[in-house]
Amino acid sequence: MSLIELFLVAVGLSMDAFAVSVCKGLSMRKLNPRHAVVIGLYFGGFQALMPLAGYLLGVGFQEIITAYDHWIAFILLSVIGGGMIKEALNPEEDSCDDSVAFRDMIVLAVATSIDALAVGVTFAFLRVHILPAVSFIGAVTFCLSVIGVKVGNVFGTRYKSKAEIAGGLILIGIGVKILLEHLSA
Repeated sequence: MSLIELFLVAVGLSMDAFAVSVCKGLSMRKLNPRHAVVIGLYFGGFQALMPLAGYLLGVGFQEIITAYDHWIAFILLSVIGGGMIKEALNPEEDSCDDSVAFRDMIVLAVATSIDALAVGVTFAFLRVHILPAVSFIGAVTFCLSVIGVKVGNVFGTRYKSKAEIAGGLILIGIGVKILLEHLSA
């Protein structure tokens, strides 16, 4: 996986965290930089930990599934991307507050990083160098989450659904690329 592809995966995965960060920023009357960093650390940390856990699970099954790994990667990335697009198009409004308490943030961090667990499984099949990859994903998510808090505080929810749709399309596109590369080989 090239650096550009890894960057696109990182951006795609971080769109849920970005959307929640926008919501958090929207709920803040005055932007608190410390809260923005805390939000970034939760989301970035979990976006790094979940693909690592998925990778460790996937490595155990790698020998068994090697013949079908490209289909698995395609299906997982497409389902995750499709889910993100469906969520973005759902007219149901999310309610959000400005709390950065542990119990609130841990739930949000896990919820926004579940898809990264499945991507970690695909990383095992693609033989990605996992530690640099998850570090990069965590760093990108941290940055985009901090930016999301600022965007939410300044602009509101105007870009939330567009970010989720973009993230979903990126993940689906990478899944299609993986499938086409393996089918043409």
